[in-house]
This record gives sequence, structure tokens and C-alpha cells, in this order.
Amino acid sequence: MPISLVKTGRALSRLSTLSLWLAGAGLVAMTAIVAWQVFCRYVLNDSPSWTEPGAVMLMSWFIFLGAAVGVRENYHLGFDVLLYVVPKGGKKWLRMISDIVALAFGIGMIWYGIELVRLTWNTTLPSLQISGGWSYVPLVAGGVLISLFALERIVLRLAGEPIDDLLDEMPPAEVAAELDTANVKA
Repeated sequence: MPISLVKTGRALSRLSTLSLWLAGAGLVAMTAIVAWQVFCRYVLNDSPSWTEPGAVMLMSWFIFLGAAVGVRENYHLGFDVLLYVVPKGGKKWLRMISDIVALAFGIGMIWYGIELVRLTWNTTLPSLQISGGWSYVPLVAGGVLISLFALERIVLRLAGEPIDDLLDEMPPAEVAAELDTANVKA
């Protein structure tokens, strides 16, 4: 594998790990904000106005960051049913098509996300006192990451890297579930 692909892969791996940690921190922060809102509403009888929109904005971040990591780790939607009936060579192309669709979807997220940011930038979210465009920045950021990670998978596959070999050795989900149940009974 060329050195540039290795360096790019390491950088994208670090970016993926950072995204996952940020998504986890966002989930924890959102949970804390919602807990604070419930405490204030039911104990203090005075619910802060910023908690709900703040929690929703954090949720947008961790959803899109987590979705991007899912693309890099091959947990995105794909042709799983067809993968069980086609020969090994066909599996590679079905996965390639799936990654191309994920790349196109990421590009669409960027394109339309930027348009939404542009259209709402001059508005203000009253409870947070920030631009309404910030509501759509997670969409753009998620689209950039999804596009990068899908493009990485496409380039590695075209370079002949065996990124699908481990997936081909895994049993179908139904078989894996039965094997797991058999292990529990034994």
C-alpha cells in the first residue's frame, strides 16, 4: 500500500475516533441537560428555556458524528440480503455500490446542509441567542465526514486492499444469533 494511503488512513482513523468520542460526550451532555430540565421543572417548578433546544442541537451532533463513524466501520445500510447469495467477487461490487451511495448521500448532506445554514444564518434561536444556522452545521459536518469515510473505503477497495475479507468470513446474522444462543445453552 502506498505510504500516502497509510498516512491518510491513520489520519482518518484518528478523525473517526475523535468523532466517536465527541458523539459520546454529546450524548452524556444531552442526558445531563435533560436531567437538569426535569429537575428544574418538577423540583424547582422553573424550567430553563434553553435546555430543550440545547439538547436537540447536541443530539444532532452526536447522531451525525455517529453515523459518519458507522460509514467508516461499515455499519451503514447495504445490500446484506444479496450478499448471502452472490459469489465473493459480486460481494465486492455490491459493497462498492453501497459505499458510492453513501458518498452521494454525504455530498447531498453537504450541499443541502450549506443551503439550510445559508438560509437560516440571519435568524436567531431565541432561547440560545445564537444564529439559527447553527442548527444545520451538524448536517454539513456529518456530510463531510460521511463523504470522507465512504471515499476512503472506495479508494482502498480500488487499490486492491482486502477491506472486505473479514466481512466475507463472518457468518450471516441469523447463523451468528443461533451460534450465540447455542453457546448460552451449553
